[in-house]
Amino acid sequence: MRPMGGDQVQQAVGHALPLLRTVVDRDWEGTKAGRLDWNCRETAVHVASAHLAYAGQLAGRATEAYVPFYLVLDDGTDTAGVLDVLETTGALLAATVRTTPRDVRAFHPYPFRFADREGFAAMGVTEVLLHTHDIAEGFGLTYEPPAELCQDILGRLFPQVRPGPEPWPTLLWATGRGDLPGRAPVTEWRWSNPLVIPAERLSLHGVTPAAAADLAAGGTGGFEWIEGGPVEGTREGAGMICRLYETGTLRAEWGMYALVRHQDGRALGALGFHSAPDEEGRTEIGYDLVEGARGHGYMTEALRALADWARGREDVRALFAVVDKDNAASQGVVGRAGFTRVSDDVSHRVRADVSDDGELFAYELRLRS
Repeated sequence: MRPMGGDQVQQAVGHALPLLRTVVDRDWEGTKAGRLDWNCRETAVHVASAHLAYAGQLAGRATEAYVPFYLVLDDGTDTAGVLDVLETTGALLAATVRTTPRDVRAFHPYPFRFADREGFAAMGVTEVLLHTHDIAEGFGLTYEPPAELCQDILGRLFPQVRPGPEPWPTLLWATGRGDLPGRAPVTEWRWSNPLVIPAERLSLHGVTPAAAADLAAGGTGGFEWIEGGPVEGTREGAGMICRLYETGTLRAEWGMYALVRHQDGRALGALGFHSAPDEEGRTEIGYDLVEGARGHGYMTEALRALADWARGREDVRALFAVVDKDNAASQGVVGRAGFTRVSDDVSHRVRADVSDDGELFAYELRLRS
């Protein structure tokens, strides 16, 4: 998996500008940008403003709101000048992303109030792709960005979108700019940066479909792991996320989380949900740790943090964990996190192969009645 960073921001800008400059002498103020309410000039300025704002968030380490400044062009700036500004702000965002440490997160309002450097880079690329399309549509031009960029964006910012046969038409459909056979038109949409849940010694980092695909294929998922990681259970869990994504049933916050230790930024293991809560508000969790991280209470801490987050949700009432009968360590983890062993009739409702006569136990944590 290639990281989403400054190179991708500059790739997107560098691909778009030659096309936009072919119509620099047209009427940008009098031409509506595709389906937007803005004209083409306003749309280009918006992209430049977004890039500047994203760079400011990362550089200023803003945590509560946007840094209070905005882009103002000199009076009399023509269209060529606007495009020069767009190129410059793209370079500023790219440089800021490249020089921002991996663990920095800055305010962004949707959906979880923060994004990291890859998130801001991905949003910056998306601004370029979508709004270049809008401007091109206004002027009757044909525009198609690199397919790899579109696939990167979908796998990071649109986890709820079932992949289509081609990434660019899928991205256009997902943002209300096109149609896909067999899918209803999209009238409202938002991108989704992954959730990060803090704990005392570590944080739970949401694993995007792009990262899950890399993990399932034998990669790192973009995380730096302690020696011995990631383990097979993590790769299997990542494969489960990929299958949910491919069927369009993934709800990212009910997916998989990598456990990242604060002291060194390294991943220790993974924890997550098998699916979103069912109609009765129940969902199963699974977890594992790299061997070198076991015995230090990391998983108990992570599981408590995940349960605390779930308590704030209206759509979940109980968490379940299924543990091998001979796995005393794992049974200790769920016990310390507040789970209790449940009876056979409830066990069978969690998973058909769970039984007192079998090799597995089921544990439950009631979050609300």
